[in-house]
Amino acid sequence: MSMSGASPGPGTLAALDHAGRLERVRADLTDGPVGVLTEGPVEGLLVTSLTNIRWLTGFTGSNGWVVLAGDDLVLITDGRYGDQAREQMDHAGVDGRILVGSTRSAMTDHLATVTHRCGVLGFEGAHISFAGHAALSAAVRGSWIPTSDVIENHRRTKDQGEIDRMARAAAIADEALAATLALLGAEPAESEFRDALESSMRQLGADGPSFETIVAAGANASLPHHHPDSTRIVEGMTVVVDFGALFDGYHSDMTRTYTIGDPTPLQAEVYRVVLEAQAAGVAAVMANARGRALDGICRDHIAAAGWGEWFTHGTGHGVGLAIHESPWLTHSYDDTLQVADVVTVEPGVYRRDFGGVRIEDMVVVTTNGCQPLTKTPKDSTWLPSPPTI
Repeated sequence: MSMSGASPGPGTLAALDHAGRLERVRADLTDGPVGVLTEGPVEGLLVTSLTNIRWLTGFTGSNGWVVLAGDDLVLITDGRYGDQAREQMDHAGVDGRILVGSTRSAMTDHLATVTHRCGVLGFEGAHISFAGHAALSAAVRGSWIPTSDVIENHRRTKDQGEIDRMARAAAIADEALAATLALLGAEPAESEFRDALESSMRQLGADGPSFETIVAAGANASLPHHHPDSTRIVEGMTVVVDFGALFDGYHSDMTRTYTIGDPTPLQAEVYRVVLEAQAAGVAAVMANARGRALDGICRDHIAAAGWGEWFTHGTGHGVGLAIHESPWLTHSYDDTLQVADVVTVEPGVYRRDFGGVRIEDMVVVTTNGCQPLTKTPKDSTWLPSPPTI
């Protein structure tokens, strides 16, 4: 999305700034301290998170490690991915070596060769298992120490190419919902509506759903992450639809709630309360706003209306190459938002005898506010009753 607010058309996506990313991460490694688990700079960084590897290099394979040491970047992968890695790194404009090992042992030997001059090697403490650490320890020369969020701290703020891809994903989701929404009036099963929505997203250019689509009707809507089943969507039910499109690795995320037929006074009241809370939260999103404070704005509004006990999750989260990533809009996150963070605002109310209401938009943080990537209307939520036979 250009910062004018318009979704990019086909062929107009800005390039992803891999060179700038590498420059910023390298500066962290030399300037130190790196993350919260180190006391100073490191001479190299072992990257094992596949999401972080993709962000750094453009490589999308399912097996690989990256070592950053000074001006050197080395991608170590297996025999399935040598050609793919070269093609993707060249496309991303990333200057680096690729070492291919036919076995895990051969990959580990490459790691030993690459890291032997690193006196202090950092590794991603959140992305390596105990067994993985034990297996690689013999290959790493010198000291290796855990780091925290070295790459994630840069991933959270998006370049224009990333924003364009997320805007495209959000636009696909908007269009797919508009194309399938009328099906809710024909008494489909939750799983049938999910399938239609996901099929529409693929037809419109999505690589697939951004995550497991949630369609929750009636009492099922009291479960924030209900798995769609054979429950029929019939008159009188509220229906929570939480979904997104995946486009070129980037996610979108949106939730809308509908009522089949005329709403009861309780349904209308809960919807109004959640809509007001969500609108207040979106209006408060801007650079330097604290995640804790934004969560409080939505939570306090819902609590004041008497529904606070049934708002059972955080208000929002960052989105990017992962569907849930930093920053967080929760009561425990005291950090501030930054320009070009992409976050959701999604308060909800859930009670078994009622069902649930959740409303969610995905927005880009700006200096004085935010720009919505989600465009589907929220003010008209009552769908026609199923046809009478």
